[in-house]
Amino acid sequence: MKAGSRSYQKGVTLIELFIVVAVIAALAAVLVPTMTRAKANARSVQCVGKLRDIGIGLNQYFADQGMIFPTMVAARESREDDVPVIDTVLLDYVGDEFAFQCPSDHEGIFEETGSSYFWNSLINGQRMGNMDLLGMIRQESGIPIASDKENFHEHVGDGVNVLYADGHVTRRLQFVVEQE
Repeated sequence: MKAGSRSYQKGVTLIELFIVVAVIAALAAVLVPTMTRAKANARSVQCVGKLRDIGIGLNQYFADQGMIFPTMVAARESREDDVPVIDTVLLDYVGDEFAFQCPSDHEGIFEETGSSYFWNSLINGQRMGNMDLLGMIRQESGIPIASDKENFHEHVGDGVNVLYADGHVTRRLQFVVEQE
């Protein structure tokens, strides 16, 4: 070695290591919530698809039943209850019991009751094309027939998915009444 020359070893210092860890932590802090929201949005879209599948099954039911809506109760408290509900009456037309399970139903409502969705029993026995719901006469685009039982999608907005008589599905805002 020559006099006055220094020998440097290449390596990572502790400060450089801390900087890399801090950058990774900052990226994770940004990406994890974004990915969580993206997964929640995907589950909500799947729920919309399942409600559409129920609407398609209902159209097949109409073909067999002369365009008359089935008579069902809105929901049941337990799978053990022997009452006509959406997941029993339309099962043969939808073809899969899991079509009645919203992917965002993490509260076990599907497992307990057989469906994540309510039926609008105010339309029971009515003829499609001649409906009347609280004065909305023949306005199928505004008459709800099924919806989420709970706000399973609060992480993507405050509302529930709703299937309408004309077959479209959209999110409706929930109105919360605060009691004093």
